[in-house]
Amino acid sequence: MKIHILDDWHDTLRGLPCFARLAGHDVTVWTDHVDDPAVLADRLAPAEGLVLFRERTAITADLLGRLPGLRLISQRGAYPHVDVAACTAGGVMLCSNQKGDGGYSVAAAELTFALMLACARQLPAQVASLKAGGWQLAPGQTLAGRVLGLYGYGRIARAVARYAEAFGMEVIWWASEAGRARAAADGVRLADSRAEFFARADMVSLHQRLTPTTRATITAEDLALMKPTASLINTARAGLIAPGALLDALRAGRPGRAGIDVFDTEPLTDVDDPLLALPNLVATPHIGFVTEDELDKQFADIFDQVNAFARGAPIHVINPEVAPTGRS
Repeated sequence: MKIHILDDWHDTLRGLPCFARLAGHDVTVWTDHVDDPAVLADRLAPAEGLVLFRERTAITADLLGRLPGLRLISQRGAYPHVDVAACTAGGVMLCSNQKGDGGYSVAAAELTFALMLACARQLPAQVASLKAGGWQLAPGQTLAGRVLGLYGYGRIARAVARYAEAFGMEVIWWASEAGRARAAADGVRLADSRAEFFARADMVSLHQRLTPTTRATITAEDLALMKPTASLINTARAGLIAPGALLDALRAGRPGRAGIDVFDTEPLTDVDDPLLALPNLVATPHIGFVTEDELDKQFADIFDQVNAFARGAPIHVINPEVAPTGRS
């Protein structure tokens, strides 16, 4: 099959062990990002299969309508960026392993804790002070004895909880109604209320998938309840927070700091973005999943889906109405 891979910005995949799974296919790797559907369609005109790099490119009905030869889209995880109905209407099968064989993303859990430490100890500012010829800034915080609030009861959050407990933190939880029910069944400590969760936690870390029901879950009112000494951590999705609410909250000083890895617009390359200008923000460029180990694990799944489709026995099919042999 003619396989095109989008948005491999650092040309990483060809150097990973999993890339050998595409041997025998005609593979094209695109290392830049393009939004214009006309330009994308021109690039992808020969493609029979399309491999997506997370949610970096939206797959719209407009784009799909310009790709009559496309038969397969292979990716991993949730797919809010893919118009599934348009895929089905056009006879394009979408395959996505939403859970993965290797469990949760260790890389994302580790970065979450790194951002917690960076906020608590003001690491970027302390490093900048030293390199500029200064010395210590105001004292930071220890994590031991502080309260971590985890919003969302998934595998990554549970991994972060284990790290926090090893550091001597107290962990409290909040989640959707279904998530709270699972948490209660597991015997973990739920906050008495949503308001108490945000008001009591010294660190709040978000761990939900972005879906129509979770979009803008975290409101300005939630953030206003947080302590001026508290930090908000978000390695999940920017859209979980109501538009503009984080910027306003950090300007108001509740919470006092934030550590974020995700943005409403990605890649974010505008150095004048008002959020990036805030001194109480620690930010990384969506690297939660970007380790060699994590990428090899994720793309092994994605490439296995390509091979299964090519054999006529597709796996992890999201729209099974589409026949694996071609367009319906």
